[in-house]
Amino acid sequence: MKPLWIQHAAQLATISGNNAPRKREEMSELGIIEDGSVWIEDGVIQAIGTTEELIKQFGDRAEEADIVDATGRLVTPGLVDPHTHVVYGGSREREFEMRLEGATYMDIMNAGGGIHATSRMTREATEDELVEQTSRRLDSFLKHGVTTVEAKSGYGLNWETELKQLRAAKRLNETHPIDLVSTFMGAHAVPLDYKGKEDEYIDSIINDMLPVVAEEKLAVFNDVFCEVGVFTPEQSERILEAGKKLGLTPKIHADEIESYGGAELAAKVGAISAEHLLKASDEGIKAMAEAGVIACLLPATALYLREDAAQGRKMVDEGVAVAISTDCNPGSSPTTSMPLVMNLACISMRLTPAEALVAATMNAACAIGMERKAGSLEVGKQGDVVMWDVKNYQELQYLFGVNHVDKVWKKGEIVVG
Repeated sequence: MKPLWIQHAAQLATISGNNAPRKREEMSELGIIEDGSVWIEDGVIQAIGTTEELIKQFGDRAEEADIVDATGRLVTPGLVDPHTHVVYGGSREREFEMRLEGATYMDIMNAGGGIHATSRMTREATEDELVEQTSRRLDSFLKHGVTTVEAKSGYGLNWETELKQLRAAKRLNETHPIDLVSTFMGAHAVPLDYKGKEDEYIDSIINDMLPVVAEEKLAVFNDVFCEVGVFTPEQSERILEAGKKLGLTPKIHADEIESYGGAELAAKVGAISAEHLLKASDEGIKAMAEAGVIACLLPATALYLREDAAQGRKMVDEGVAVAISTDCNPGSSPTTSMPLVMNLACISMRLTPAEALVAATMNAACAIGMERKAGSLEVGKQGDVVMWDVKNYQELQYLFGVNHVDKVWKKGEIVVG
């Protein structure tokens, strides 16, 4: 593979620094290099600086490289999506119409729709069919500048299908250009045949599912939907602590529908991140800040459900590291557009354009343990790079609802453009 040499970027937003979640004013530090240049070889960034600096270093090797002129363009790290349910079967467009007619999220779920509907369709799909459907979604992520994606199970609600989802994700991580990081979420909902026997299902997760996930290294994280009508904080803690004993890092769907102590629980169990947080309490936000829990916020989901977005501005000001995500899923956020999510982070959560970009790169990478490989443009990291058809990072957020991706490279190889 020939080296890649990107030259003359109007702005090269490196987001360089320590490989740790950015907080408060750190979320505005983009490490911008004007007339920027980056040299990638064997899939890894070898040098970064001004074009003049790299000409001095690599000028005698110019004929070896694929040279890209980024004049007038913004260049950033590949975006990272730290919260998706991208591996699933079927679709739920009828529920979109039902919601517009007045049905709530829990109305649909209690009627056998929602997660249960996708569970049925995912159970019916073969592993090969899941791989094929998900691969198309991952292609769309690439076209929107996303080079690393977290993928949760949770649409099986039985062991056979949970295993099928995790194995499909593992295959895709090995065959698709995108890096796929897996999360086990057997506790996404209580299966219909366990209604009234919730603790039996939790016992099955703890005793039957989690040990196999850990032994076969099918996931890095263990997630639970802590919500009224789903899993209580006490039940959620049991599941997360059981996963910790097996080496699975906790994540938690917290305080999405009601304030339920999910943010506080995330801090208590040492979760790497808490997700959604639309209704997080002031006490929960402070607890997350003190414990170093990353807030993974999903503004497209709030928009789709016609809910007020999470308090992103308050969380940043309180010292919580904020990441953002599409929450790609068939029921409440069927999108792969991280550029739109960055726009919404500014519009609905009052993040600045710089904070939104950090939330979609370094902080997102930290939320899924990928900060040493992705999330910034630095020597030694993967050559995951996006060139945008805008001249600066402000314009990327200002011109909202448009995909400005010009080219995308994954490990130094062109995958879009």
